[in-house]
Amino acid sequence: MLTANSQVLEKDQWELERERRLHFFGKGQIIPLLPQGIWQVHQGLIQLTMLSASGDEVLLGWAGEGNFFGLWLTILQAYNATAVSNVHLKWFSVKEIEGSPRISQIIALQLKQRIQQSEALLAIAGQRHVEERLKQLLLLLKQEMGQPVPGGTRLNIRLTHQHIASAISTTRVTITRLLSKLQQQGWIILDRDRHIVIPSTIQEIPLVRNSI
Repeated sequence: MLTANSQVLEKDQWELERERRLHFFGKGQIIPLLPQGIWQVHQGLIQLTMLSASGDEVLLGWAGEGNFFGLWLTILQAYNATAVSNVHLKWFSVKEIEGSPRISQIIALQLKQRIQQSEALLAIAGQRHVEERLKQLLLLLKQEMGQPVPGGTRLNIRLTHQHIASAISTTRVTITRLLSKLQQQGWIILDRDRHIVIPSTIQEIPLVRNSI
């Protein structure tokens, strides 16, 4: 159990960690991953993928603001992290993590969320029809990065059609066609910044609970 003094020191240490140097990576840039530590997202969105034996890219999930990611947290060999948007990251060494109960606790909670995210993506991948996979992916993104706006929920990050296609194992051309179809049906709306908005009138039942 932490004493009052150790709790104060831990709090001070955490405040210093919050103020550490930010590393900038541009949209589309591959993030360097090293086994000596992990990254934390300060701002932006990271897409996590792996390469299969056949060379295909497999989506593992996303890391948003406050999330940790890196080789230290995975057993996968061909593990990649790509900036979906411009991002600012913080670097934490393994030594720092092991010496900070506060950071270790946060990472443990995030690992649970990462497992839930992976389960949701597996459930979506199991859907037979591409259109249904797309709808379920949009509902998952609504839960994970949605921002309430008048009349619906806006996805904060603009994902390219290729990002979406890779996530549900289809082609960019198919995604372009299906997004246009969903827009015509009123299932989605594009705001003036080309962000996807899911109207509040959509009553589709998601595959996953709202606990992610």
